[in-house]
Amino acid sequence: MQQTIPQTQTIETLITMVAGYAPNADMDLLRLAYDFAKNAHEGQFRKSGEPYIIHPLGVAHILASMHIDPTLVTASLLHDVPEDTQVTLKEIEENFGTEIASLVGGITKLGKLKYRGVERYIENLRKMFVAMAEDVRVMIIKFADRIHNLQTLDALPPPKQYRIALESLEIFAPIASRLGMDDMKSDLEDLSFKYVYPKEYIKMKALRDEQIAGREQYYQQIVSEVREALAKANINAATTYGRNKRLYSFYKKLLRKGNEIQNVYDLVAIRVILNSVADCYATLGIIHNLWTPMPGRIKDYISQPKPNGYRSLHTTVFGKDGKPVEFQIRTVEMQEESQYGIAAHWSYKNTSGHESVQQTIRWATELAEIQKEILNKLSDLEELKVDFLQTRIFVFTPKGDVIDLPEGATPVDFAYHIHTDIGDKCSGAKINDKMASVDTILKNGDVVEIILDKNRKGPSPDWINFVKTHTAKARIRSAQKASIADWLRRVLPTKK
Repeated sequence: MQQTIPQTQTIETLITMVAGYAPNADMDLLRLAYDFAKNAHEGQFRKSGEPYIIHPLGVAHILASMHIDPTLVTASLLHDVPEDTQVTLKEIEENFGTEIASLVGGITKLGKLKYRGVERYIENLRKMFVAMAEDVRVMIIKFADRIHNLQTLDALPPPKQYRIALESLEIFAPIASRLGMDDMKSDLEDLSFKYVYPKEYIKMKALRDEQIAGREQYYQQIVSEVREALAKANINAATTYGRNKRLYSFYKKLLRKGNEIQNVYDLVAIRVILNSVADCYATLGIIHNLWTPMPGRIKDYISQPKPNGYRSLHTTVFGKDGKPVEFQIRTVEMQEESQYGIAAHWSYKNTSGHESVQQTIRWATELAEIQKEILNKLSDLEELKVDFLQTRIFVFTPKGDVIDLPEGATPVDFAYHIHTDIGDKCSGAKINDKMASVDTILKNGDVVEIILDKNRKGPSPDWINFVKTHTAKARIRSAQKASIADWLRRVLPTKK
């Protein structure tokens, strides 16, 4: 996906792109959608002074670069028509059919997310999650729409630039991440980074370039050695290449590492893309035979995928002269999923996998069902970010079931995620077969067993100070209110 806008984006270049991966697509319908949108937006201009049609055309190009189903590309050309022009959704349905009208209608329902007080803003976010749960393809178009807006943010006044970029960084990028859409997440982050933290952006860019400078030949040599070793083992690698770490990701990692640049091992990672899972594990063995692996740096996300579906093998080895080199080993299918996430299910050549789509967006449905009672306080927006948009960890039950929780979650959060009764009667926990307190911070891959006290009547009020999830907080608060009400009934005289 590109981060700069080519000045030559036209309907002709779009048709050429789509024809390149979907030669049997209805190009006449695509052209008709462009003409329809161009006429509808006639006389409308963007803040940059360009004709408005430049925007939907840009959005369509972003989707086409991902080899997305042409139906979504067609819908993206029309996505602003009902909201910004006199043309109705009914007219779109009459001209382009029910499916495209439904997608455009989904975008229209979202409207323009504008900050007008936290309560209305969260209500708008709820609409977005409802729309996502109904048809996640709407969000794929919405992300492309936001990326194009960020690409053209220079035309807006600085306060608006900051607001749009901050929202993209704190809301849109985490949602894209939870849907496994790494490319879109990274574009949203990097495009927002320079507006939200301009000084840090300049510093990170200079630091990354300085660290990478002069090392191209070194990495090329590593890649050549891997290719040669794979060829000897009769393993056919689809591709092997180096990838520079994205800027905002680099910034966040550097903060986590206490600004110690030498502890960031994946500034350049070498990706080995293969044709089968068996080849992935064989390649891991070959790489470890070539160079010494770094202890604690081997991660198997194939047998234990991340909550957003990400699958890959990661290892860091001591390369020539002892310099650490990170490898990411995956199949072609895993590579597409890591780039496009849920959108990979609507790539032109993919006609299956929709059951896993429903599994992936179950959390969106949960968010859509949050009771309106939590929408009253300013802190609720922060609560929403923590509970649903923060970095996720995955932990396991003793039976091997995967539980998806926000970073910083504890055994109490885990217990309430399983069932209210389990949370209420939680008295301790075993983490990886060792006893632990209920406020222990869980880590990725932990196996958690909850110790129950059947005589326990409810949660401890102190738990509110360390739990992370909305479910746990709501249950503890509810129990506190019930306890106070019960006490009042006992101590206050009743009227006779």
